[in-house]
Amino acid sequence: MTVGRFQVMALLQAARARVLGYPLDEAESFGLNRAIFYAAAKRGFTGGKDKNHPGEPRRLKETPVKKTNKTIQQDTLGNEVAYYVEIDGKKRYVMGEEILEPDDFGWQVEQRFGQAFPEAWQQAVQIIEQTDKATLASQRRFYEEVYKPRRDELAKAWSELSQQAR
Repeated sequence: MTVGRFQVMALLQAARARVLGYPLDEAESFGLNRAIFYAAAKRGFTGGKDKNHPGEPRRLKETPVKKTNKTIQQDTLGNEVAYYVEIDGKKRYVMGEEILEPDDFGWQVEQRFGQAFPEAWQQAVQIIEQTDKATLASQRRFYEEVYKPRRDELAKAWSELSQQAR
């Protein structure tokens, strides 16, 4: 499988949250939340059209969804707002009413890397550790200075890395 921009965003955002002090499970939930948010923003939050069937509504993969009836709370990482619920003392970020678990991160992100995931994770953490805290605290600067200039380069490099590891 190839690693796309979605996986790059999720991995960099998870590494960002981890470096800023979030526990790994919460960082993975946050990273997936942000990747979904930016993917939706790219489509104008209205869903997209299936590239293979122009004019037809997009069909989403059926996945088990964990719905919440808990109170949704607001969290900020720097100036970036994300919503979460608390389960057993842990933050689990949500998209709508869907709870984004670390297992979801594994399914939507980690599996694309296969055995190369630990190396890609370390590379993402290194990128984030080399970024100044002011950039990490800013939604706009993080997107413009960390993610955007590297997204295609990282997608290509991490796709090649995952192919070599198979």
